[in-house]
Amino acid sequence: MTTSSQTTIDDKVQRIWTLVALVPAGKVVSYGQLADLAGLPGRARLAGRALKLASASQNLPWHRVVNSQGKISFAKGCQQYQTQLNKLQDEGVVVVSGRIKLTEFQWQPDIGELLALPF
Repeated sequence: MTTSSQTTIDDKVQRIWTLVALVPAGKVVSYGQLADLAGLPGRARLAGRALKLASASQNLPWHRVVNSQGKISFAKGCQQYQTQLNKLQDEGVVVVSGRIKLTEFQWQPDIGELLALPF
């Protein structure tokens, strides 16, 4: 049996997943921005948790999510860091010392695109 709080958490996670799927190649979004766009202001950690909960079969572009400073959040040198770095660079995102220039690469979705979402 699913509790109402569990359903709410699942709905919030689904909103995060829906938005991550919309981030175009060559752009990045911060965890906080992702939460804000999902109507969950101040819930950057929930955005990170939602990405951890996603299965590989969902094929979400998780690598396009960075921290609020435009940095890759994984420890430099670990496999996840290298994978994210490679994926971003393959899409044309310039990464210097693990940091992305948000003024150049941050996703700014069209308001119409957001209004069409089911939440």
